[in-house]
Amino acid sequence: MAQTNAGLKHLCNALATPDQLSNSSSSIDGLPSDLETSIRCAGAQLTQAAGVLLHLSQDIIAQAIVIFTRFWLGADGGSLRIYSVKDVSAASLYLTAKLSFQPTSPRSILNVYHLLLSRDASPLWFVNPHGAPKQQPAADTYVLSEGGYQAGRLVLLRIESVILRTLGFDTHVALPHTIALTYLQTLGVSKPAVSRRVLEHLNSTLLSPQLLYVTHQPNALAVAAIYLATREEGVKLVDGEWWEVFDVDREELGFLVVGMRSTEGFMRKETETWKNKAIPMVIDEVDAELERRRMMDEDSGYGMEHLTTDRFIPEQLVHEAQPGAEDSNQVKRNEGKNE
Repeated sequence: MAQTNAGLKHLCNALATPDQLSNSSSSIDGLPSDLETSIRCAGAQLTQAAGVLLHLSQDIIAQAIVIFTRFWLGADGGSLRIYSVKDVSAASLYLTAKLSFQPTSPRSILNVYHLLLSRDASPLWFVNPHGAPKQQPAADTYVLSEGGYQAGRLVLLRIESVILRTLGFDTHVALPHTIALTYLQTLGVSKPAVSRRVLEHLNSTLLSPQLLYVTHQPNALAVAAIYLATREEGVKLVDGEWWEVFDVDREELGFLVVGMRSTEGFMRKETETWKNKAIPMVIDEVDAELERRRMMDEDSGYGMEHLTTDRFIPEQLVHEAQPGAEDSNQVKRNEGKNE
């Protein structure tokens, strides 16, 4: 991770380096980039859903998703062929909550994850593609047994330790949410709909395929969310390049706006790609998906196409999202397998 200014460490994050973004441990282990992106995104959604069921505050959930995302970065990060995404998600949430004012017990974490990962009872589309059951399923399909709890607790604590070592025990995460609300006050914007839309953009960006939370500082994310929200709500801000006051340049703002706007399209693409299929949540499922793709590749006679996240940014958004475009017309991856 790139280092941050010591004087601003509480408002800044250690960011991913270009090498970490382009050479993940999963890709080195032969995982196609599109599959890696899908699994990582599903893991972030799993973390969000678990946090909600555990009644954790959104800032704790967001921090857990950032910790979860950081774990998979670079050649020294975790590999999806070594660690199950469900275990890393659970350990990230457990670790983040433990360090907060809302600590959560291992039993609560494991009970919630057992429910969310049940193919018969889960309401999550990427776990149960057929949707939540209309009738309550048998209790043994979603209630964790005592033996299951004891085994799961050992895995949870082990993966928590792995995450800490992988991140160099750096668990600091600065979020843009409070910063954005402060910026809105500075800009004289008091419309509740704008504040609500800003927070919606910041929360949905946690699922961004461009991993914006680990590539850009919170102040830049806050400014981009404000830029989008005010345009969508028809609120005019001060004249001039106001974003520069918050230490964000036009090029960075344009990139972030495009990335944030592309998240919705990315999620639609994901639901269509994985329609009637469950996204792999454990190592065996990842291996099975790779084998399925290999067999399809042999049958078709074509090479496997490794899609990149660039496909999720519609080209026409680049110009539309540029700050001031409407005025100036200027387009800017170690441990063994889990038991």
